[in-house]
Amino acid sequence: MNQKELDRSVTLPMVLEALAFATDTPVSAKEVCRVYAEVIGEASPPSEEIVDEAFKALNDSYEIEGHTMRIQHWAGGLRMTTTESVAPFLEAFFRRERRRHLTKPLMETLAIVAYKQPATKAEINAVRGVDSGYALRKLLELNLLAIFGRADIIGRPMLYATTDRFLEEFGLKNLDELPNLRQAEELLGDTAFNEERTRLLMAKGLDMGDGDPSSPTSES
Repeated sequence: MNQKELDRSVTLPMVLEALAFATDTPVSAKEVCRVYAEVIGEASPPSEEIVDEAFKALNDSYEIEGHTMRIQHWAGGLRMTTTESVAPFLEAFFRRERRRHLTKPLMETLAIVAYKQPATKAEINAVRGVDSGYALRKLLELNLLAIFGRADIIGRPMLYATTDRFLEEFGLKNLDELPNLRQAEELLGDTAFNEERTRLLMAKGLDMGDGDPSSPTSES
């Protein structure tokens, strides 16, 4: 196919669909416009409003034709996703792989940071009751957590917060979509989070009764 044929046959919605499907991270409307203009040879890219219209039109066509695919806003961009109806099947397929990489200590640490961020290591340790150094290092390596800065207290400890990658991995548009603490048990896939949830609530300053979290012990 030569350039002239390409200009006539490939539309911006097609480019959006292809990029949303092919990229590993959400693609912005601005980037879709830039790529489209560059390839077809336009001097200036189309407006981002056209991408928004294409996004809605594609999702309407997917729904009318009974497809399970959708394009959604994720972590500041657009990405191909599936409908909620097929989520149980995908969860069953990927559950083992995900749990192999995100062990219980990692999931606990990640959940605590997500709800309490930005959080220091000492705060995370107090909630979990164990030293979380290893879990924090692994989550930083996986780009699920990042160093947010340093706390304005003695020692200036590092502050940890979740990343856009965290939003992508758990299908969240933003942190406002985090499940409530009761649903967090499902996030962890472990009913033993009941005790940790209580500690988390205490750490957030809610009145859960008397008593302090136990001192951290070493984590294997």
